Amino acid sequence: MAKTRTFIAVEAVDQVHASALGVIDRLRSATDNVKWVEPDNLHWTLHFLGDLGDVEMAEVCLRTVRTAAKHEGFTLEARGVGAFPTIERPRALWLGAGEGHEQLCDLQADIERAIESLGFRAERRQFVPHLTLGRVGQGSHGGSLLTERLEKLTDFDGGAMGVDSVTVYASELTREGPTYHVLARAPLG
Repeated sequence: MAKTRTFIAVEAVDQVHASALGVIDRLRSATDNVKWVEPDNLHWTLHFLGDLGDVEMAEVCLRTVRTAAKHEGFTLEARGVGAFPTIERPRALWLGAGEGHEQLCDLQADIERAIESLGFRAERRQFVPHLTLGRVGQGSHGGSLLTERLEKLTDFDGGAMGVDSVTVYASELTREGPTYHVLARAPLG
């Protein structure tokens, strides 16, 4: 039986999408060892599920739709650029969340609870809303120029976007990078 690599996310749209692309452009010249996220793949991940069979995938989609409907739409502000694990030793570069952070965390926690009985364990780490911009290549931390640029963007105002749905995605890994396909859209109530 075929399995599908699956995750649940909120798509980056409007001003936040444009701001994320602008930040990527500002950081791109600081290092050549970053795999930047493709413009069409910018999103706020709520839960990565891994490889699912058709039955599991259908149940995840159903539970995500039901859970999303219980939440009202909200505005999410993109604020601050940073890196995991730290700006000094970046591995993943991200755009953070400001206003709307709590609503996104509540939505994520409710979805996590809704799918937990399917065998998906809650993350041990606290959920940190972020939009991944790029990943620093193995054996590198991007260098001091990247760290300097990141430090200048810690208070970056990335604008705001309306959050009115959650999307369940399939991710197909290719040599060029991942390609995402919508499995289900779950409108907020």
